[in-house]
Amino acid sequence: MWSVTKQVADAWQNPRFCNIFFKFWGEAREKNVRRVKLDRIDQLILRDLQANGRITNVELARRAGISAPPCLRRVRALEEAGYILGYHGKVDAKAMGYHVTVFAHIGLASQAERDLEAFEKLVAEWPEVRECHMLAGEMDFLLKVVAEDWEAYQRFVTTKLTVAPSVSHVKSALSIRESKHEPGVPIDIDGWEPPPEE
Repeated sequence: MWSVTKQVADAWQNPRFCNIFFKFWGEAREKNVRRVKLDRIDQLILRDLQANGRITNVELARRAGISAPPCLRRVRALEEAGYILGYHGKVDAKAMGYHVTVFAHIGLASQAERDLEAFEKLVAEWPEVRECHMLAGEMDFLLKVVAEDWEAYQRFVTTKLTVAPSVSHVKSALSIRESKHEPGVPIDIDGWEPPPEE
């Protein structure tokens, strides 16, 4: 018993052990927080907020079939648990002068974690890139890029993308049109219909 206790005590003197322990403890704690079980009302609230982030709390409560104060408490709890990450307005890209959307497939010369993270950090500084996904397969990253026109996109490629460290090749796919844009995830509640408006 003493030897086990001494081993534990010795382990806590090791900085590397402490770093690993707190890293995994933090990740486990975050997962436990996010595993709050959702009931039907929570799912209704999430679905309506995902469809319309500007919905009033009164209307949100009415559609969920509860009163306004507990509805607001549920929304706050969902935010704190990490189910709701934020709210934003959908801006018309063409109205803002961005007429071209391109999906760029990026291959890096190195797949070492430090090089992957360095590229992600660099991409975060480019406002033209609206989405960045690391991929499994032949390509390393998929970027969604917006530009005023094709020439502006080509300038982005030649002045920022291809000269970035570790980037070995870029393949561009021009979006012809967008037929569906559904943010978030499916939240399907069988047999539910919103109560009629008064």
